[in-house]
Amino acid sequence: MRRIVLTRRVAVPPQEVFVFFVPQRMPYWYGPEMRASFETQGCGSEFRAGSTVRISATMAKRTFSHLAVVTAFDRGRLFEWQFEDSYGVRGKERWELQPVENGAAPQTIIRFTNEYEVPGRIGRALDWLFTRHALARRNRDYLERLARLAERRP
Repeated sequence: MRRIVLTRRVAVPPQEVFVFFVPQRMPYWYGPEMRASFETQGCGSEFRAGSTVRISATMAKRTFSHLAVVTAFDRGRLFEWQFEDSYGVRGKERWELQPVENGAAPQTIIRFTNEYEVPGRIGRALDWLFTRHALARRNRDYLERLARLAERRP
């Protein structure tokens, strides 16, 4: 299983970051280039452990979707889901928010962990050559977008 771990410091407290971890706001920072739609079951206006999320999107004229199940949720601190897509790629994404007390304005460190497994020999070879680099870049973009929204930057 491949693992990508990224961290990002944000100049707002964790509560102001976590407001973007709700079904109606995640599409703003989690894959907006794909025009993603989130369909949820087992939750209302916010996620909870056990909620099911189907994320459908279109990119480069291809439609794809994956199903995620929220496996950990601690408001203002932790969000995690496990997923599987229509190509058999399985994994887990985990966002941990840690407050930073440095005497100045409150800040947050976001730790994003993406673990995934690609099926088949060809899939693993393509992952080693291309996919892991593209996912790391995409994940950095997600964190930057989330930081920009939380900090209310243009």
